[in-house]
Amino acid sequence: MKSIIRLSVSEAAKMFGVSQRTIRRAIKSDEVTYVVVQGRYKINFESLLRWSQRTTTVKNKRDKKGLGQYVDQWRISGKLYSPNPKSLSDSEG
Repeated sequence: MKSIIRLSVSEAAKMFGVSQRTIRRAIKSDEVTYVVVQGRYKINFESLLRWSQRTTTVKNKRDKKGLGQYVDQWRISGKLYSPNPKSLSDSEG
């Protein structure tokens, strides 16, 4: 069973390096999926990722000001559970 990760407007704005107004604009134009919990938007994280990949401006902000700025710092020390590039290419074709 796949668990759904949902973020508030402010959390999404911080995580993707954009303003809350930009997130609210995406909600209004139905570019992201969300639910309303106690009068507050809870936005589906996967839809935020897809949305951030569609727009160059948002993608750049995500990579420079959002969570993308930390990717270079992520070091995988134990590669036991990392996918083998060979197995990925074999399973795709």
